[in-house]
Amino acid sequence: MVNEWHGAEAVSTKKEKKLIKHRAVKGYRHPALDKSLRQFRTRREAKVIAKLREAGIPVPEIFKHDDESMKIVMEYISGRQLKEVFHKNPKKYAKEIGVILGKLHAADIIHADLTTSNMIVHPKKGLYLIDFGLSFFSPKIEDKAVDLHVLDRALEAKHYEHYPDAMRIVLEHYRKTYHLAQPVLERLELVKKRGRHKQHEGS
Repeated sequence: MVNEWHGAEAVSTKKEKKLIKHRAVKGYRHPALDKSLRQFRTRREAKVIAKLREAGIPVPEIFKHDDESMKIVMEYISGRQLKEVFHKNPKKYAKEIGVILGKLHAADIIHADLTTSNMIVHPKKGLYLIDFGLSFFSPKIEDKAVDLHVLDRALEAKHYEHYPDAMRIVLEHYRKTYHLAQPVLERLELVKKRGRHKQHEGS
């Protein structure tokens, strides 16, 4: 059985227990620029996932990546998206998210699309983080704060019945896991204020 998913950046195909991610040509870009960008992003995504596995973060294993064909062959994580089951045990999942994000930022990696759609609950191995197409390396406090803000907005929008308690638990365990969390959490409050200010201006 073969399943295929089309994203903004790539096409992902499931074959048995593997996921093949291919960055397709973007016809609106100059061919040389398009190839360079796709090679860079393929290479970066593979490096991010490898670094996360080294840090003990539950992410798919990479079996192969090829800069020329713009393909990454990785482990397919079976299970359900967290967004589908979060309501069953929000405190447990919020704690797990906080620990994972603490380790993520301790490794100076920004996911850049932190939502419960990009987390899979494996039936035996627990919570996995997936989809690193937008991820990048950064030690910057601002980048980490914005990463958390994306999750905050996602929890508020998708799981409003458990918000803000779930986010409070996420940040509690983020702080316990990441020894440099405090300045990030302080910046997060500023990022939230900026967001509210922009909303006020637009209303």
